[in-house]
Amino acid sequence: MAANRFGKTECGAAELAIHLTGRYPDWWEGFRFDHPIDAWAAGDTNETVRDIIQLKLLGQEPSWGTGLIPGDDIIRVVKRQNGNGAVDYVDVRHVSGGTSRLGFKSYDQGRAKFQGTKKDLCWLDEEPPIDVYEEALLRLTGTTPDEGSGLMLCTFTPLNGLSKVALKFLPDLAPQ
Repeated sequence: MAANRFGKTECGAAELAIHLTGRYPDWWEGFRFDHPIDAWAAGDTNETVRDIIQLKLLGQEPSWGTGLIPGDDIIRVVKRQNGNGAVDYVDVRHVSGGTSRLGFKSYDQGRAKFQGTKKDLCWLDEEPPIDVYEEALLRLTGTTPDEGSGLMLCTFTPLNGLSKVALKFLPDLAPQ
């Protein structure tokens, strides 16, 4: 969490691109996936996901690969039907030789659209509703044997104050 215009989205997109490709910098001390991953990137609406998250990761169509995911690693981009340019998912080459998959979601689809599948990583850009946040957390359960769960990345400004989601990160501020 941080104030507006401090680069939270850029940082989240960069970390996601690293995990999707497995191209970790020498200085990387964080968690590493040694295999292709199945991930989601999500934001407020289909339009903000397309105009912000998709653009940061893929670049501007038709020049896919000019974003943070290197063009040589993009195997396939599948657009949403009637999505006005929005991408449904992208397959990304992982250094292990396999293929990572990144699906794009939006909170306005509702909690039910986040249920049912296991994910290795979920990146939630902008503060999600609590039911979407908790559903995304459930998707990460039991996906990495050594950790017990996958990675959740959240990048947002707490515009809703001490909401249920913000308090997940600031439990000492919760009313007693």
